Amino acid sequence: MKVLQINTTVNSGSHGRIAEDIGLSLIQMCHESYIASAYTGRPSRSQKIKIGSNLDRKFHGLRTRLCDRHGFGSKASTRQLIDQIVKIDPDIIHLHNIHGYYLNIRYLFVYLRLSNKPVVWTFHDCWPFTGHCSYFDAVNCYKWKTGCHNCPNIHGYPKSYFFDNSRMNYRDKKELFTSVRRMVLVSPSQWMSSHLGNSFLHDNEIKVIYNGIDTDNFRPVKADSLKEKYKIKGKYILGVANIWNERKGLDDFIKLSSMTKPELQIVLVGLNRNQERKLPSSIISISRTENIDDLAALYSAAEVFVNPTYVDNFPTTNIEALACGTPVITYNTGGSPEAVDENTGIIVNKGDIGGLFSAVKVVLDNGKNHYTYTCRERAVRLFNKSDRFGDYVSLYRNFIEGS
Repeated sequence: MKVLQINTTVNSGSHGRIAEDIGLSLIQMCHESYIASAYTGRPSRSQKIKIGSNLDRKFHGLRTRLCDRHGFGSKASTRQLIDQIVKIDPDIIHLHNIHGYYLNIRYLFVYLRLSNKPVVWTFHDCWPFTGHCSYFDAVNCYKWKTGCHNCPNIHGYPKSYFFDNSRMNYRDKKELFTSVRRMVLVSPSQWMSSHLGNSFLHDNEIKVIYNGIDTDNFRPVKADSLKEKYKIKGKYILGVANIWNERKGLDDFIKLSSMTKPELQIVLVGLNRNQERKLPSSIISISRTENIDDLAALYSAAEVFVNPTYVDNFPTTNIEALACGTPVITYNTGGSPEAVDENTGIIVNKGDIGGLFSAVKVVLDNGKNHYTYTCRERAVRLFNKSDRFGDYVSLYRNFIEGS
């Protein structure tokens, strides 16, 4: 079986690592795995296919800023990708994030319709069924259920400075995405699954497969040397993100830091230099890292992992923390609460800083050891990558055999 995945990144970030691990599961079962991506700098066990160039993505980004037509640039790059797909002749084409200034969705979906190849599409966010935004709940807008127009989030990703073409984008996406007859949609959360069922894609088969992680890498480990390296003294609260912004709750961490005692530090991973300069002295900043050993140590040594995300699907950081034996406090956002139960974490109303502080106090009063075993057990039982990505391989096989 030959499977070709398409995603913005390969082996980088949450969905990039998901694509990589699915490919590894295929290879271990003696199948062929290809990953086509805009960013291919990271090593991969799959055969990598580069999509486009930096210059092409810049032109696509400019078109988006000026005309609000994200997903309709990159024509030459997409034609070249299609030529590669024809040569490989995969049995399954698996889509992940197809936004990110690197693909022309019209060219791609016309090919998918005409080729009649089985398509699996994992929804890491809401962009495919809205006229503009990647997360409609950022502005509490539900126009996507009937038809987008007059977008209230036009200056949010993918940002447009001048025009609002959300009505046209919605119409074109609906026409293109509903034209592929052999397509199964995968949701990493029950939350996303329910919204797919209310979107123009509701006629497709929808399956829920939670994200998986390597629970052999993400496990409780000693972190004394790492704490010394980053000058972390005593107990700390941990936050991790690929990109820190308002929707990831950076401001909420700053507010939380003013409420905690000096001996309880906050450690944030993934901040850029400008953000670091604005932090209070009570917050320790660590640059973004792809080093899994460092991440596992940071998760393991934390008293609690806090994820004050305002828009999200099913963040893998939650389950990485659980696998390292660390309880999770998260806002009631998207599918984020689905990672935990009453024995492994606490759910707080979105934006409730006082609630965050109270939840942290509960965890500290109970003690880390109260949670370690149950957190680890839940992660291994529900989010082990060999099981979850094995679900994808089974889906591929059943899809082909049932065709």
